[in-house]
Amino acid sequence: MWETIRRWFDPRELRSVGHAPDYRFSLANERTFLAWLRTGLALIAGGLAAAQFLPRLPLAHLREVIAVALLLLGGAVAIRAVDHWARTERAIRLGEELPASRFPAVLALAVAIGALLLMIAVLVRGVG
Repeated sequence: MWETIRRWFDPRELRSVGHAPDYRFSLANERTFLAWLRTGLALIAGGLAAAQFLPRLPLAHLREVIAVALLLLGGAVAIRAVDHWARTERAIRLGEELPASRFPAVLALAVAIGALLLMIAVLVRGVG
């Protein structure tokens, strides 16, 4: 694990692997990385907004649970973004198949479940 994290911060190690690819592939990989970072930042902003602006919900501490869940998910997306960027860049340089990931499906499922739970909380609050 520490070796993987060390690689994120050592561009020389990444450039020493394989051969230099067409720069357009590296730039596309970087744009994907930045899109994931924007997603992580949006989730973090949503967590802060939930903590500050959601009214008290019918279940005790539900607002705080929602905020913390969004903050953790945003942090996980940011970490996953840099890991995926590094693994993809390495695969491009080595001419290997790009790494597969279940993370987009997991993230989509987490967001959908979160939206469903929020909808239920809103409906319970509206009825109560």
